[in-house]
Amino acid sequence: MIRLVGTSILLMFSLSVMAAEKITVGMTAALTGPSAALGKEMQAGIASYFHYVNSQGGVGGRKLKLIVKDDGYEPERAGSNMRSLIEEDNVVAVIGNVGTPTAVVTVPIAKKYKTVLFGAFSGGDVLRTTPPSRYVINYRSSYAAETTEMVDGLLESGIEPTQIAFFTQRDSYGDSGFRGAKKALEQHGFTDISQLAHGRYTRNTVNVEDAVATILDAPIEPKAIIMAGGSAASAKFITLLQHDMPDVLFLNLSFVDSHSLKKALENDVENVIVMQVVPHWNAELPIIEEYLARLQQYDVSLDANFVSLEGYIAAKIFHHGLLNIDGEISKESIIDGLEMLSDLDIGLGVNIELNRDDHQAIDKLWLSYLKDGHFNLFSWDELSWMKER
Repeated sequence: MIRLVGTSILLMFSLSVMAAEKITVGMTAALTGPSAALGKEMQAGIASYFHYVNSQGGVGGRKLKLIVKDDGYEPERAGSNMRSLIEEDNVVAVIGNVGTPTAVVTVPIAKKYKTVLFGAFSGGDVLRTTPPSRYVINYRSSYAAETTEMVDGLLESGIEPTQIAFFTQRDSYGDSGFRGAKKALEQHGFTDISQLAHGRYTRNTVNVEDAVATILDAPIEPKAIIMAGGSAASAKFITLLQHDMPDVLFLNLSFVDSHSLKKALENDVENVIVMQVVPHWNAELPIIEEYLARLQQYDVSLDANFVSLEGYIAAKIFHHGLLNIDGEISKESIIDGLEMLSDLDIGLGVNIELNRDDHQAIDKLWLSYLKDGHFNLFSWDELSWMKER
């Protein structure tokens, strides 16, 4: 009996030591359902960077461990996952969560348990308060910034405010995109937003027929539609409208995932724009070279795309935050380490800046346009032809 008890104590001690040798980080995202590609791609990007760090000995000899739970892009499941990650898996941080509707639930949990939610794949307002929450730190630009870029670019290209319409998901994600565009139009002096056609659909469905009818019934035929939707629903919406409105321009928030959108669209579709919060994976930047190499080292079957690149970048920034910690790696010291990142060059072409008053790592946006079956970067002056449409 004494030997058995001693063995048990030794086993418990060994397990404790093994746990201490890892830095456990959590993530909740859709791994099933219509938005599964987003979760899997973010996971791949983060995991590929963590795999590289671990192959180099980890962080101070401690390996990074990523625990990912499937929420199907549903808030209730995301909340349950978030609590489980913190209470049961004892994660020291959460990274790369996907979605705004889910963030509405997970952000309060992060604050309650004083666990940082870093680099979420969302530009939603709920993640960007003023002043910023200590427990929410973002990599990417906001949806407000994305829609402002869209509105400014369209108006500069000759589109009138009355020629803009909207297609949005009927939840906090769609609302966030719409609010951003509304504010941008108001800044240009256009305040009668109610006269613009606005089609909506339900999350995790492709029931877009009513939204299509709303656009077709618009008193003024739109020349551009600002879209805040998922890839499957957005692809169906675009396909249905193209037959009746072949010249309309479709402008998508970055959440749509251009890789999935392209696969779901017909091959001859070209009038589609997607905002990006990362550069193209063909860009000649140091971050791209290492991302491509480490993605293949992690899993040769993975293709490069904007989403996994974002996950990779978020993971690299998170790692640099860990390297700033002098002493114990804890929930609070991780935040302190991230807030010390100043003018950090990770090979992105724009430096990373975080501090106590600024939890937005970058504000830069990239534009991509679908042509010949590929999304290529472009600038608004390339759409000067729109003035004659």
